[in-house]
Amino acid sequence: MSQARERGSEHWRKQTFRNRSESSAVAGRKRAATHLAFGTPALPLLLVGAVVLVDLAGGAGVIWLPLLAAGPALAATTSGPRGVLCVGLLAAVLSALLGTRDGVPGGELAAVLSALVAVTLASALASALRWRRERVLAAVRSVAEAAQHALLAPIPSSVGPFQVAVRYSAAAAEARIGGDLYALVPTPYGVRMIIGDVRGKGLPAVGTAALVLGVFREAAYDEPDLLAVVARIERSLARNLGYDDFVTAVVAGYPEPGRLEVVNCGHAPPLHVRASGVVSSVEPVDPAPPLGLRALTGETPSLQVLPLADGDQLLLYTDGVTEARDHGREFYALAEGLARHVSDEPASTLAALEAELQTHVGGRLHDDAALLLLRKPAEAGRAPEAVVGRGSATVPAPLRPPAAGAGVGCGRNAE
Repeated sequence: MSQARERGSEHWRKQTFRNRSESSAVAGRKRAATHLAFGTPALPLLLVGAVVLVDLAGGAGVIWLPLLAAGPALAATTSGPRGVLCVGLLAAVLSALLGTRDGVPGGELAAVLSALVAVTLASALASALRWRRERVLAAVRSVAEAAQHALLAPIPSSVGPFQVAVRYSAAAAEARIGGDLYALVPTPYGVRMIIGDVRGKGLPAVGTAALVLGVFREAAYDEPDLLAVVARIERSLARNLGYDDFVTAVVAGYPEPGRLEVVNCGHAPPLHVRASGVVSSVEPVDPAPPLGLRALTGETPSLQVLPLADGDQLLLYTDGVTEARDHGREFYALAEGLARHVSDEPASTLAALEAELQTHVGGRLHDDAALLLLRKPAEAGRAPEAVVGRGSATVPAPLRPPAAGAGVGCGRNAE
């Protein structure tokens, strides 16, 4: 078993590295195409050419020559300092030639050329500052991408006996991660998962989400009882969170075929899709307070058992999805949307849901939103499940290696 895990772990690392390398190559090609499209002074050159043609056609001389300064000014928005200087030099040469041709007095022509040189130098300086800011922004984005890979490692399309798909959107502009969290890991006690929503937004929410995920990953492997996993997360949050901070979450486990365990701590109830297509909400029998508030209420969460047959699906989500409003302030009806778009491919289902959600809000979401969909396919043609030690506790065979950040998200998409 240990050798199989090592081989699987090595395959997982190679596959992850290959996927990231391919993503980096695609991103590099996109950046090169963008630079080619927007980094060349094509529009400024067209503007300079248009002024020259107007001057040649009308012979108005000095009336049109000052417009040549618009060329380097426009180049500052699309090109680097070198491109701005080239456009400015071309405009100055053409201005001198046209001024001489049109008989513009020397004093007036000198004034036009001086203004053109001043505009060119100022535009080159502005372009240099813009490029510097863009380099700093690129560095910040690279750090954000590194944090995303650490906390939001892509979840594979299959984990244990499940087909899996994930969609995530951060509310903060240019953000890759936020206050929503999710994880899906195979353990000696079956596949376990968590989805949650941290109170608040921004970096503090990201820090809390990272704390929850770290404790969950450790406890999911150590604790045979799912309620013990929740209790460890609760104790950690009680030591580290403020009095007004909390995390709503659903923690679930699949310890044996056909049996799904769910612990709901103040979170939106999952949606259960049966093989027949019927969608139902998994409402908690005994509602429990969010994680971090147990000491204030004294209530403890309860374990809810849900039968999960072949062909069934389970959708975990955060309130950023169900609380998304359209222009008429109507909430998005997730259950109805899921019933419309459900299919045998979780990735296709979530892609359709995400597109419909974006259409519903008319653009960008105003809150972090996460969707995690699992489907239990039929067992035909699949490897049998291997029992691991503890009675009915099972793990799918072969066991996928956990990887430190595998299947972990923190608050576009994980794919």
